[in-house]
Amino acid sequence: MATVQLTTEQVIDLVRQLPPERKREVLFALASDSQSSPEGRMAVAEQQLRRLCDDRGLDWDTMSEDEREALADDLIHEDRSCRK
Repeated sequence: MATVQLTTEQVIDLVRQLPPERKREVLFALASDSQSSPEGRMAVAEQQLRRLCDDRGLDWDTMSEDEREALADDLIHEDRSCRK
């Protein structure tokens, strides 16, 4: 059987074209794969937090632990605005 080489962007584009129920299947399959690696889950979570910081004009690398906790608290309580 032939193997097709796709870029990450092409895979994402293909998944986005799927009907919602198929997207969920893909999501669950990827999630079950990631459950075997706590380090992998932590890396993804940190990447998402870095992106959220960038969106809010914050620098994850220069934030103190207290500032990071405050950010997490603000994200959990979306009815409040994030602190800067």
